Amino acid sequence: MRCSRVYLVVALSLCIPTGLLGAVEARTFDPVQAKRWFDEAHQRCAADHGALWGKSLCGPMMFVEPSTRRLIANQADAQGLLKPEQGVFTGRLPDNVPFANSSVTWAGVHWVQLNWPVPDDAGQRRAMMAHESFHRVQDELGLAPAREGGNAQLDTLQGRYWMQLEWRALSAALAATDDKTRRQHAEDALLFRAVRYQHFAGAAQSERALERNEGLAEYTGIAVGATSPAERLALTQDDLVSHVSLPSFVRSFAYSTGPGYGLLLDRYVPDWRKQIRAHEVGLSELLAGALGFKAGEATDAQAEQRAVAYDGAALLATEQVREQHRQQQVAQYKATLVDGALLVLPLQKPQVMFNPSTLVPLGDAGTVYPTMRVLSDWGSIEVREGALLSSDWKRLTVAAPGKGAAKQGTIEAAGWTLHLAEGWQLEQGTRPGDMTLRNTNQGAH
Repeated sequence: MRCSRVYLVVALSLCIPTGLLGAVEARTFDPVQAKRWFDEAHQRCAADHGALWGKSLCGPMMFVEPSTRRLIANQADAQGLLKPEQGVFTGRLPDNVPFANSSVTWAGVHWVQLNWPVPDDAGQRRAMMAHESFHRVQDELGLAPAREGGNAQLDTLQGRYWMQLEWRALSAALAATDDKTRRQHAEDALLFRAVRYQHFAGAAQSERALERNEGLAEYTGIAVGATSPAERLALTQDDLVSHVSLPSFVRSFAYSTGPGYGLLLDRYVPDWRKQIRAHEVGLSELLAGALGFKAGEATDAQAEQRAVAYDGAALLATEQVREQHRQQQVAQYKATLVDGALLVLPLQKPQVMFNPSTLVPLGDAGTVYPTMRVLSDWGSIEVREGALLSSDWKRLTVAAPGKGAAKQGTIEAAGWTLHLAEGWQLEQGTRPGDMTLRNTNQGAH
């Protein structure tokens, strides 16, 4: 799914990007305006005519207004729940169906799902709609998302430093006007990546998984959504600079590297999309092969020497300050969500909606989601001040509610609101002060 001008749609999760969509107007939820956007999306996917991936991206699409859950769709559903209105179909998304910039199956139809309002900027809007349209068909392309790693390395000083140097080198490569300069910057990007991988075991695999999901979706959004090579380049360059200010790169980095490497591969490996569908290979690996770059020969000394060309010293100083603040934040989260009194929520096939640009890894304990919404068999929870999700997605913990809190129904706490399904209630946890959930109809869980 797309979460940046987009989205995560993993089988169990959805991500909602915030702060990445560009300027938007607070438009009235209007069927006439929605139809214009549907027509715009159709024009772009029809112009592609399946050329990019061998399959058309055209298909069912809906806009959802978060505050009311009203929806406007470009076609009827399979159960007759939507009503025709001014050339589109309108209705309301049920409370138990998650919504985000993503793909979702509802009422017998597999939809592209988009939050209203969409970006006011035409290029970003078209890219977003095409991005999510890729997610709707990616399983059929043989590109179903792999289980993603935590990418905790991208919240560390060194991980962020080398990633930003990689972005700067990719941007310079795309801006180059001659092939020699372009190749030099592209090889620098690969060098910074290779050194990062040497410092962090498992980083290559975890980053590749996200790039093959969100990175390919963002590349597709730009390749199909842009109306000219100049706009394609401008949108890619925007992705390479706009994510720098985000609180975390852990799950947002691929929205930059995906289109960055994708446009270079279009030049140096024209059939790269066929290769990536046929083999479990990464975008940077394909580019390295085309340029003859040998990652195993990369050294820190080489990378530091090339970092001078990208103002590496100033970047490192900025990241050192940021690292001090991060350590304080991590300590606060550990005190609250690991060592403090907790409410432990078991998870079975959860649906998770979150902002991918704010995640805070806590090592083996899991990852903190500062804000999120989770649906599970016990009901739903809206998190406003941090929740800790285990790495296996089987447990969610929040700060325990205060004394006298309700034990069932809707439970309010300082940082969250829990809506329990019928038959579920709070009970004492395994540690003093902890609490957990129990289904009174089926015994303890």
